[in-house]
Amino acid sequence: MTNRIPTRWRSVLPHLSEPLPPDRTPPRSGDGSGEIKINIPTELIRHSVSEREYWDIPGPVAERYRQYRPTPLWRARGFEEAVGARVPVYVKNEGVNISGSHKLNTALAQAYYYRKAGVKELVTGTGAGQWGTAMAAACALFGLRCRVFMVESSLRRKPYRGVLMRMLGAEVHASPSGLTKVSAKEDPAAGNSLSLAIGEAVEYAADHDQVAFCIGSGETYSILHQSVIGLEAEEQLAELDAEIGAVVGCVGAGSNFGGIALPFHATARAAGTDGPRLVAAESSSTPKLTRGVYAYDKTDATGSGPMEAMYTIGSDYRIPDAHTAGLRFHGAAKLISAMRHSGDIDAMAVSQADALDAGRLLARHENVLPAPESGHALAAAARVAASPDASGGVLVCVSGHGYLDLGAYEHFLAGGLEDQSPPDEALARAVAGLPRVGTHP
Repeated sequence: MTNRIPTRWRSVLPHLSEPLPPDRTPPRSGDGSGEIKINIPTELIRHSVSEREYWDIPGPVAERYRQYRPTPLWRARGFEEAVGARVPVYVKNEGVNISGSHKLNTALAQAYYYRKAGVKELVTGTGAGQWGTAMAAACALFGLRCRVFMVESSLRRKPYRGVLMRMLGAEVHASPSGLTKVSAKEDPAAGNSLSLAIGEAVEYAADHDQVAFCIGSGETYSILHQSVIGLEAEEQLAELDAEIGAVVGCVGAGSNFGGIALPFHATARAAGTDGPRLVAAESSSTPKLTRGVYAYDKTDATGSGPMEAMYTIGSDYRIPDAHTAGLRFHGAAKLISAMRHSGDIDAMAVSQADALDAGRLLARHENVLPAPESGHALAAAARVAASPDASGGVLVCVSGHGYLDLGAYEHFLAGGLEDQSPPDEALARAVAGLPRVGTHP
């Protein structure tokens, strides 16, 4: 199979059914307090708003990509048989770099652009720890300091994520940390909010010179950088003469799903065809795309950034604890949300028990251990492939490995998992005050 990697990222923005809804200024207190400005390099802003379709990958970033790309793609025949698939299932494995996930694709790009902009330190929030590890690795390669606020319950379960980040030179704080004003408002016993970890990073960066906040999943520029996944997959599948009827990825905010799926959408739109079905697999405990509302909501606990149009279950909703920390974000990226709203994306909710069972099957029959988050995509892919009306093969992205998630699999094998799907009335309360997209501020 080819050893070529993409030399350009591909944007889906020119191929959307409708333009992205504009962001809104968040409400402010009467004294003007609470406003925090986030500085983003101009090039990343261009990646998010320009109608330009192709963007050259900078040489230093491409050089680092060549250390682990192209990532493997194969037909998973053993997994097919185990799940009763009626069509072929192809797996694209992004867990083959030091961070253990697809997150390094955008972390490298962001570190490069922030370094060019004169930033000395990057600070971020992370749930499962894959993004924090990727950012730590990218900062090490591009000579930047790195600080990570990681969801406390996830860091407690996966302490070696913290060890790896510190090995790469990062400072790691469990969130709530007590270092920020936003964390002081939280119940220290909760420790389960990715929104809070991001909010702490936003506040910390705003309070320190030559320090910038960066984020890995929901931003449009991040999804652009992840397009290397789908672009590679298109070429690899062509070599296999494989016909694809569906593309599946898991969704926390949406970067790995966007990376694997949106290049297929762009190719189909450019050719004037329908293209494969795009299926976003989410956690049933955080069901923004399947049970949320399309509304303007804040992206982190500070509420300092712009209000974005997203499918959300409410930024203040207390998400139940789970082993799939990377999916426990209240909203989907505005790009993914807009495509869901226009009918270009389907969504499927998966329980963590079903996700970990799908991960067990992939490990047993393909000798690849996926992260629990990726198990959601595998479970959804199994449903699609086993459906009586399945047509064409199913491509699924394994966004990361599960070697630092063995505690979750141990819990699963012991039969101790309990899924907590939000009650309808709780979701209704959490989104009651949010302005729906299409209404005036």
